[in-house]
Amino acid sequence: MSLIVRDATLEDAEDILAIYNYAALNTTAVWTDGPSDLDSRRQWLLARQQAGYPVLVAMKGRDVVGFASFGDFRPFPGYRHTVENSVYVDERHHRAGIGRSLVAALIERATAMHKHAMIAGIDGTNAASIGLHASLGFAEVARMPEVGCKFGRWLDLVFMQKLLASDVRP
Repeated sequence: MSLIVRDATLEDAEDILAIYNYAALNTTAVWTDGPSDLDSRRQWLLARQQAGYPVLVAMKGRDVVGFASFGDFRPFPGYRHTVENSVYVDERHHRAGIGRSLVAALIERATAMHKHAMIAGIDGTNAASIGLHASLGFAEVARMPEVGCKFGRWLDLVFMQKLLASDVRP
């Protein structure tokens, strides 16, 4: 069965919520202590789209098996050419190239939007995400020890960056 990456719609919000909540409750991919709800996921999706940013879903058949997006890196005008990505894959479909397809599609979208840089903020113990981003040309640019916490332990934040092939001028 082939993988299709497409723009998300509000009808995808429930599937996006299920993938997000699994990550929020069971992993350190999301630094929050509880689940989200359907209304907040819908509002998040609409806010991203209204800001002109993509929310993508990966489909295998009729199933949403992953989602990804990017948004502003920081809320100051000097960062307007930099975006930060997020990518989540259903735990039953890890290591199947879904994350790679989603991040590659985000890179294409950001480049088309004339963004200059894409950032990924990753838990320092998430070797799979660090490896995925590295394989797509991201380089580790910062490691911040013990800036977050979850599950009763301190977490390190790794920032990875990819400069995009865009013609944007500062």
